[in-house]
Amino acid sequence: MSLDFSDPVAVARACAAAMWEKDLASRSLGMSLDAVGPGEARLSLTVTAAMTNGHKTCHGGYIFTLADSAFAFACNSYNQNTVAQHCSVTFLRPAFEGDRLTASAREVSRIGRGGIYDIKVTNQNGEHVAEFRGHSRTVKGTPIAAPG
Repeated sequence: MSLDFSDPVAVARACAAAMWEKDLASRSLGMSLDAVGPGEARLSLTVTAAMTNGHKTCHGGYIFTLADSAFAFACNSYNQNTVAQHCSVTFLRPAFEGDRLTASAREVSRIGRGGIYDIKVTNQNGEHVAEFRGHSRTVKGTPIAAPG
């Protein structure tokens, strides 16, 4: 079955599938790719004991990584290789071992080669754990081969 490149949702899903197959970092941390569409993505993970710090809370680097992965899938959903140019995170409340964190990415702006994406990280209770903003830059190449 061939991909309908005129269907943006199909393109986003195909790009995500191609990237997920190669994304050892996200997969090895136990993340799941829950949803993807043009300019948006949702990933989740469960905080393990190995992800906790000296305060017995989830190390911020893991929260950042989850948000960064959601950012990557959202900004690569147009079949243009896209990388992070700048990212920032604000931690709002701690996460703990056993918490299920979800990072929901949405596109704010996409003009030329640059994009801005906001990623909200919540826990299983819907509580806001962190807010991440990513600035993207398109580079050469595509996640999937285009026709022609």
